[in-house]
Amino acid sequence: MTERSPGEAHPVLVTLAPILDKTGGRLVDPENATAEDIPVVWEGKTLACVRFGAPEPDTLGGLEKLLEEVAGELGGPLTSLPRADKQRAVRLLEERGAFTFRKSAETVAAALGVTRFTVYNYLNRERA
Repeated sequence: MTERSPGEAHPVLVTLAPILDKTGGRLVDPENATAEDIPVVWEGKTLACVRFGAPEPDTLGGLEKLLEEVAGELGGPLTSLPRADKQRAVRLLEERGAFTFRKSAETVAAALGVTRFTVYNYLNRERA
């Protein structure tokens, strides 16, 4: 194993950074960990711990950002898209983890101007 200079992050922690950004997690020193934190162990050594905070009060700020990104990629408001593009939007949202958020199907349905049942149908079609 190569030595790293002080302040240089371990490659495992660098790899986790974008995942934590998307999920609202953050790294904490093992010395400051609580029972709810998840240790990141590499070769028997705890590098850090992952801490997830409470969801934002504005509910699903991350999901709202994903919806905006997909709308931009598809060229306009999600409600005005034809059915095929709405199906594509659901596929893109699923690929980006949008459906890991609580009540995401309802939020996505409202953004697309369809029912929650329709969103589930789109998801099931993609998974089949």
